[in-house]
Amino acid sequence: MRPHPLSPSPFGRGGTPGRPRWSLCLVVLLLAGCAQRDRIVVGSKNFTESDLLGEIVAQQIERRTALPVGRRFHLGGTFVCHQAITSGQIDLYVEYTGTAYTAVLKHAPVADRDSVYRTVTRDYAERFGLVWGKPFGFDNTFAITVRQRDATRYGLKRISDLAPLASRWKAGFGYEFLERADGFRGLASAYGLRFAAPPTAMDLGLTYRALAEGKVDVIAGNSTDGQIQALDLVVLEDDRHYFPPYEAAPVIRQVAVTRHPDIAAALAQLAGKMSDAEMRRLNALADVEHRDIATIAQDWLRVNVP
Repeated sequence: MRPHPLSPSPFGRGGTPGRPRWSLCLVVLLLAGCAQRDRIVVGSKNFTESDLLGEIVAQQIERRTALPVGRRFHLGGTFVCHQAITSGQIDLYVEYTGTAYTAVLKHAPVADRDSVYRTVTRDYAERFGLVWGKPFGFDNTFAITVRQRDATRYGLKRISDLAPLASRWKAGFGYEFLERADGFRGLASAYGLRFAAPPTAMDLGLTYRALAEGKVDVIAGNSTDGQIQALDLVVLEDDRHYFPPYEAAPVIRQVAVTRHPDIAAALAQLAGKMSDAEMRRLNALADVEHRDIATIAQDWLRVNVP
């Protein structure tokens, strides 16, 4: 007697005894759901250093755990990445202590790095359910930058040296720097800077080329950017200590750490391993020599975190 066409067959593929097909499908769906749940997604901001650090973090997790890692790089600025991690679209990204302290938590800038780190660690855990890992070891502060020939001509060494020239100069700053509490308005007040016109707003990555080509006279870059030396630019000393510390460290969703404590153990191996000069070198490999970011990250991990 043949089974009814709508009845589940007692045999699997090939005519051998097996589980009903609906059971097999259920197992597949459950496994797929587990795989999706356990996938760790690493994000980054929209500049080279953030992409590089995101790739280093992603590869380190892949090297030290069995977890699949997704990448959502070049998402946008601080607030885009913060929204992405608090809403669960990403599980971690690399943030800077001073940025979190001033831009996200809205505190007035302070210079004490230990105090800043303690505050962001406590407040991020309490307010957002996010865990700060240990800093990588470098401080990527804002870099008020001018052309080498102008620094030589006018004897520019410190930001305060800009005040007599500002009324004749043009400034160009990234969008975020113009809006942040630790950005342009506070800097202008601290140093008495009054430029010829309101600063031009532009993408951070374009500011270096604009300065080198004479379209603007001063920018706010990042102290670890590789383009500074390559384009013969000079960073002025923050002699009034306006900027807070900007130590880079991974920020992770607490639920991800609880579910997979081996992630925290893997990231702890990166703590203190990178100097300012080393981060600047890696950025130059990407921005100046145009090397592949994944290869840069792989080579650095092989040497520094064997």
